[in-house]
Order: sequence, then structure tokens, then C-alpha cells
Amino acid sequence: MEDSVVIVRFVGGPLGGRARSTSGPWAGGWLTAGAADWGLYIPVYRDLVTGVVLAEDRATARRRR
Repeated sequence: MEDSVVIVRFVGGPLGGRARSTSGPWAGGWLTAGAADWGLYIPVYRDLVTGVVLAEDRATARRRR
């Protein structure tokens, strides 16, 4: 069975308004965008037709300097 490509669209936090593609299922995790703070993203909705996942920012942590 081939891995399918999943598009994840981010809401809020350092990745708000962005999207990324992954191969296979995506369960969420801590992500950041460059020098921005880290955000914990949790998948909250998956469109069964397109497979697009909507992920919300649940917590933000400041970067260590």
C-alpha cells in the first residue's frame, strides 16, 4: 500500500495561515517557523473527501536563547 500525501493547514500560533504536506497520517506535534515560538498543533478536523487536515495551535512555548 502506498503512503498517501496529507495536506495539513495550520490555524493560530507560529504557523497560522500556512500549510504543509506530509506522507502518511499526521498526529500533530511541536512545530515552529524559523525564529518564532514553538506551537503544539493538534489535528481537529479531517475532510474525508480531500484528506486535508485542519490543525489548531493548543499551546505555545517561548524559544530558549
